[in-house]
Amino acid sequence: MMKPGNLLMVAFLAPALFCHAQDKPASGQSAAQNLAAPSAPASAKPVAQITAAPAAPELAKPAAPAAADNTYVIGAADVITVTVFKEPTLSGSLLVRPDGMISVPLLGDVKASGKTPLQLADEIAAALKKYVNDPNVSIVLSQSNSKIIYMLGEVSKPGPISMTPGMTVLQAIATTGGLTQFASTKKIYILRQQDGRQQKIPVRYKQALQGDAALNLPLNPGDTIVVP
Repeated sequence: MMKPGNLLMVAFLAPALFCHAQDKPASGQSAAQNLAAPSAPASAKPVAQITAAPAAPELAKPAAPAAADNTYVIGAADVITVTVFKEPTLSGSLLVRPDGMISVPLLGDVKASGKTPLQLADEIAAALKKYVNDPNVSIVLSQSNSKIIYMLGEVSKPGPISMTPGMTVLQAIATTGGLTQFASTKKIYILRQQDGRQQKIPVRYKQALQGDAALNLPLNPGDTIVVP
């Protein structure tokens, strides 16, 4: 049997022991919390997101140069560029003279008028074989001056115009924007150099306009259409 003094001591210490037990966290609970939510180390850095660089825009390819029209027939006053591969002294820009000739180094005068660029290139290449080993010649039309016709008088836009293959008098007038209100349709004519002489060819404009193909006259390079 416990003595009265001991009973008093137990009664005095019990509340203090009970409070201390409540303040101390259970070891099992602390361990569970640490496992459930571990804290990140202070030195840890956020992982950088890697994104693909945007693809560079595809550059448009340069347009290939247009092929030379080898159906074109070279004429007087045209300007052509003659290129001999790896022979800069034999290359250059040449004017076709009124007699239809051009002057080519080593060869002298060469007939250019009446030939296509391809025909003339082949002819020059064949002649250069005496001086150059396997010459490669190309010819480009730089200026088309021989295929020009002229419009004078009562048209919307008088002056020289480039002639298209098979161009007729009605097509030429249409190219200039047509006749003015003051034009005398009965007096239209064509001036043409033929065999060193100038010809005056009357144009029956209204009949040609009504569909008579025989009166829609084809034009020659150098023709002048006069609309009084």
